[in-house]
Amino acid sequence: MLIQLINYWDRETVKRLLAECMMADDTGVEAELEKYAAGESGSLLGLFIAGELAALVGVSQVRGEVEIRHLAVQPGWRGKGIGRSIIQELAGCPGMISLRAETDREAVGFYRSAGFAVVSLGEKYPGVERFECMLAITREATGS
Repeated sequence: MLIQLINYWDRETVKRLLAECMMADDTGVEAELEKYAAGESGSLLGLFIAGELAALVGVSQVRGEVEIRHLAVQPGWRGKGIGRSIIQELAGCPGMISLRAETDREAVGFYRSAGFAVVSLGEKYPGVERFECMLAITREATGS
């Protein structure tokens, strides 16, 4: 179950995890956390296992369409289906129409394996190819 991280006590762990999915220095990560706290970037949610923050996901939503802005799993929990379970939980929310993410080449395989259609956006930043990942939510995908 995903839980809001706005008032989570271990801010340093949240910052470290958020930094893993951002191309930003400490100041940029701190600024993004402040945007989440103010509601300007959507919601920052965490997945806890045995009391440990195992993963986080930052999302923004407009009428059933969710953009995954950030998704990171703690190194010790990677490869155990945590990211996929986050995707499934988001997809299972009532009224969900689609999930979208923009990512780099490193994460494309994850999104493809989770059922997302992946399209190159080209070199969005100098020397950095970006990809749009889309998942249309169907009754079969949500189990309803």
